[in-house]
Amino acid sequence: MVDINLPEYPTEEFFALIPEQRAKINKLMSEGIITSYTLSEDRLKLWVMVNANTETEVMDVLASFPMLKFMRFQIHSLMFHQAIAFRFPAISLN
Repeated sequence: MVDINLPEYPTEEFFALIPEQRAKINKLMSEGIITSYTLSEDRLKLWVMVNANTETEVMDVLASFPMLKFMRFQIHSLMFHQAIAFRFPAISLN
């Protein structure tokens, strides 16, 4: 898991990179590399679950983020991450 701090006072450059960042995250999620991407309500923190075997692999993923220069982060190795899966409701034959 990557715990990311975002700037308290973002610049125009920061805002201009948002579409590129979102596109990159969507691509990494579709590839199964990122499994969750969560932004705090105050927009100062991100939590990113990265599917990787080593910290070096996580760093490679982070290096591909367009907004990396605006991020301060800590990588936390996890034993496991359990979450409820999003799925379609059960089908009723009634």
